[in-house]
Amino acid sequence: MNNDSSGVIVTSLREWIATSAPGARLPSTRALVAEHHVGPATVQQALRTLVALGLVETRPGVGTFVRAPRASRTHDFGWQTTSLGAPRRHIPTASASLRPVRHDLISLHSGYPAAELLPERLVRAAFARVARADAAMSRPPAEGMPELRSWFASELADLTPAAISAPGPQDVIVVPGNQGGLTACFHALVGAGRPLVIESPTYWGAIHAAAQAGVELVPIPTGPEGPDPDVLAGALARSGARAFYAQPTYANPTGARWSVEVADRMLQTVREAGAFLIEDDWARDFTITGEASPLAARDDSGHVVHLRSLTKSVAPSVRVAAVTARGPARERILTEVRAANMYVSSALQAVALDVVTQPGWRTHLRAMRRQLGERRDLLVDAVREHLPMGEVTLPAGGLNLWVRLPDDTDLPRLVTGCEAKGVLVAGGDDWFPAEPVGKHLRLNYSGPNPGAFDEGTRLIGATLAEVT
Repeated sequence: MNNDSSGVIVTSLREWIATSAPGARLPSTRALVAEHHVGPATVQQALRTLVALGLVETRPGVGTFVRAPRASRTHDFGWQTTSLGAPRRHIPTASASLRPVRHDLISLHSGYPAAELLPERLVRAAFARVARADAAMSRPPAEGMPELRSWFASELADLTPAAISAPGPQDVIVVPGNQGGLTACFHALVGAGRPLVIESPTYWGAIHAAAQAGVELVPIPTGPEGPDPDVLAGALARSGARAFYAQPTYANPTGARWSVEVADRMLQTVREAGAFLIEDDWARDFTITGEASPLAARDDSGHVVHLRSLTKSVAPSVRVAAVTARGPARERILTEVRAANMYVSSALQAVALDVVTQPGWRTHLRAMRRQLGERRDLLVDAVREHLPMGEVTLPAGGLNLWVRLPDDTDLPRLVTGCEAKGVLVAGGDDWFPAEPVGKHLRLNYSGPNPGAFDEGTRLIGATLAEVT
């Protein structure tokens, strides 16, 4: 059998296939034998090579035909998330989004806004004033400075309808960032070995906090408008869970925002189940279009436990957040906060309060939201141009785009290949509490150098073509 002759036939037929329509019938073996002056075995070897390359398909007794290109498709296997649950001993690794921003690379991976989007002047002035004040040397109450607790409570109260009893400062606990609040809530409201219903995908830090607390996760799929309330009801009933962690406003990573109708059904579901809804309201400051109203503003029955962080909107160095809870739940959470942290630095609390009570804070938020919208649109346009095989939804707020890639994408190779080309991206697997459903990238449009978005997505597209 002549391998050189077989290679010549393969090359000739590949050229013919390139100009032929899918389904076109290749010349018969007899015709190829005559054309290339070889034996039938050599022709069959060439055809087997073309079959292995996926270029042709054989139909016994009929002939060999040009194969239609296999379409890159995505599939929705989200229903399996609820059926299978989270694997036991699922201990996540640190998220790629925590890697430092590198100025020698195009950084689309981070979960934080660029420095130019933060109120730097307000923060520096606040630190200077606090350094001269008593807060620089004092120890605050375990539940937080009264003035800051009043601010958090009044912010929620301003959004609370008149028919509902608004929370007060006595309901607020200041915690060291959202992560500290999540850990305290999971310990106090769920406990080791007990179930917690959680969206999938969801914030990777919540998965970490649940693992630290020894909580058993019960994942339910979520989409652009949040989870299905009926699926939540079923998960609560089957698992016996009495808590549900969710991000109703610009969820990380999907950007989903629950509609009023979905939010009302979710509230009704947790009330009927006698459960808590742990509402992670991390992104309200990053609203781009529309209005964002937390579920906690529509609940005075104690079912919603509300987390509100200032870390990303004020400064990464100001790790200050608040948990608002009513009744015995608040006391249990406070006990966990005392045990884990004793108290939050009074200097950081004073800086946070100084910044958010300055007249320039509202002005800054308006400017930041406008810039976020411009950056979001810039990155969306670039993704749609250079990643046409991806699926992306336009979020109304938050910091990121959630891009669905073809199912045959080799995600680890894509991430490392992008870095080799000069762009940092975050693979979507970190945000799934169970096995990932589909291949995704989370791309940050609030990061540095938006002028590089087009080049960055072009490099991602080039790398994707190499690994699929």
